[in-house]
Amino acid sequence: MSLFSDDDDARVSSTVRRGGRRVGLLMMAVTVFGMLGLAILPSPYVIERPGPVFDTLGSVTVDGDEVPLIEIPNETTYPTEGSLSLLTVNVLGNRESSPNWFEVMRAFVTPSQSVVPVDQVFPEGVTTEQRREQSRVDMENSQQEAVAAALRALGEPYESRLIVVDVVEGSPAEGTVQADDEIVAVNGVPVRDVTALRDEIATNGVGGAAEITVRRGGEQQVLSVTPELSEGADRVPVIGVLIAGEYEFPIDVRIRLDSVGGPSAGMMFALGIIDKLTPGSLAGGADVAGTGTIAADGSVGRIGGVVQKMFAAEGVGADVFLAPAGNCDEITGNIPGDLDVYPVATLDEAIAVLQAVGEGASTADFARCGL
Repeated sequence: MSLFSDDDDARVSSTVRRGGRRVGLLMMAVTVFGMLGLAILPSPYVIERPGPVFDTLGSVTVDGDEVPLIEIPNETTYPTEGSLSLLTVNVLGNRESSPNWFEVMRAFVTPSQSVVPVDQVFPEGVTTEQRREQSRVDMENSQQEAVAAALRALGEPYESRLIVVDVVEGSPAEGTVQADDEIVAVNGVPVRDVTALRDEIATNGVGGAAEITVRRGGEQQVLSVTPELSEGADRVPVIGVLIAGEYEFPIDVRIRLDSVGGPSAGMMFALGIIDKLTPGSLAGGADVAGTGTIAADGSVGRIGGVVQKMFAAEGVGADVFLAPAGNCDEITGNIPGDLDVYPVATLDEAIAVLQAVGEGASTADFARCGL
């Protein structure tokens, strides 16, 4: 015998169903609004992913015409085989427009992508436009230093100067260093290229003033500037100036790559120049990709986004990947597929690797990351 009538049972069942529908609708609404939030709300991150690949021995499109990426007019150049490709990183987001949380979550589980705090790429107090200008200046400097490094490797002399393009507002150099100053020395040590200048500022550190010798209006002056740590991930001593290297080269080298910024293509530019100016193919027709800053003395420096660049190299079928030795900590354990990676610290080391590859010689004695 039931304690409730059939009508009472029906009313209870109907109430339960209505309550269940309300809970279901509420959960659906929360899910929908949550997904909308992930798709709309900005995050404090940017996403680094593989970018375009450019062959320094090949051509690019300029104003609708195909032109050599590296052209050396009025000089004897030689046909080449294979490729010497530079790699780029595509950055999604900036300080004004960051990726949404859905994009960030997807990047977290994608091996070829990295999620980086926006402050590491676009430091606080530096606008996106200032960051782009610095990137443009870095690219111009890398091209000039690549020519210098290539000429050094070929035994050709040249002249160089370091010119201040701009002084960062609020930086240690503001009010002391001026645009158009030529920086001659730091603490009495002559500096001929941007890398040497950065090294001497780093050696001085932030604990005391550095004596910056400049040439202004035809006269030398010694200025006192105390470096501070830069914003972003690296946190290196800086004085807050944008520098352009001015060189007097015995040859005219034209590099056309206006759509790419930053200094990380320097080593590949230098290798491309050397390959064009010397008989035969530097790597014997192999498809080579690589990255690394270059200094006029031939030293190869650490770069950002090396993991993304390895994935880009694998994507274009590179036989060999040249990377800065300073990036080995990121390279170890992150090499995609069967990519053959060689860490190098100098341009001469990079040339030696490519010559061995081109000749089919053993590469067992060359350094490898993690070994």
